[in-house]
Amino acid sequence: MTAFRLTETPLLSRSAVGRAEELRSDSHALLAGWQDAVLLRVNHRGQVLVDDEGLVFGAATELGPEPVRGAVFLGIRKDRHVWAMRVQAMTGKLADLRVLGGTLDDADAGLLTGAIAMLNWHDSASFSALDGAASEPSMSGWSRISTTTGHEEFPRTDPAVICLVHDDGDRVLLARQPTWPPRRFSILAGFVEAGESLETCVVREIKEEVGLEVRDVHYLGSQPWPFPRSVMIGFSAVGDPDAALVFADGEIAEARWFTRDEVRRALEFGDWASDADAPLLLPGSISIARGMIESWAGADRGTAASNA
Repeated sequence: MTAFRLTETPLLSRSAVGRAEELRSDSHALLAGWQDAVLLRVNHRGQVLVDDEGLVFGAATELGPEPVRGAVFLGIRKDRHVWAMRVQAMTGKLADLRVLGGTLDDADAGLLTGAIAMLNWHDSASFSALDGAASEPSMSGWSRISTTTGHEEFPRTDPAVICLVHDDGDRVLLARQPTWPPRRFSILAGFVEAGESLETCVVREIKEEVGLEVRDVHYLGSQPWPFPRSVMIGFSAVGDPDAALVFADGEIAEARWFTRDEVRRALEFGDWASDADAPLLLPGSISIARGMIESWAGADRGTAASNA
């Protein structure tokens, strides 16, 4: 049973909003759309206003009669332009993407994920990486221009692999970072290095973190992870459960092989937020890790199916 597939699309990979990238440099179309555009306000903690129906949008014209500097054009939702803006403070019920991710519909999940990713990038990109000069937003927030040389820079996304290691049978390897409380486990992950393929990164990261050689690396799916600017690229791989585990780089405090039945029971307890007195707690639904674990846990029941 070397290969299995994700049973569902990762929550943050859902998006039903057209990004309308052809409008980003069309000042006339953006101005016209601004008149009835909606605005998603995001504070520096990544929180937005919510109500019982989901995200609360304001009117873009509350900022002014035309698109303002610092606003990011996200696309078109229900025939209206959608913009996002960083704000200092908001009054009302607030929640962040980690809490909301599993409750939003496909359109709003995609909008909020994109808004947080873009605003996080702008927060850290005020100066050109090429010449050090101050930079200004352009392309309705989708690039920045150096005020000295005119050099244009685009949003940065850091690729990271996340891998479910199993024994090609009934056991899966789960690990705990030093900062996590006991009983909280997940699968292994790490950032891709320069000049490295994704598959090579999988093999290297698992060897570095737990000292295990893996084989049969297979792609499963991907998910944006805007905390602050990553994309998680999911894989499965096969390892030997009899091999010694070595935690050499300090990133892993504990790792153990768990049976499929143990994982299934843990999934029934909920996630890391659960107060259940359970021997194993697993990540929440917002993470692709949860979907990968659920897919592996159900693979022998014939429930795994392609999400393509």
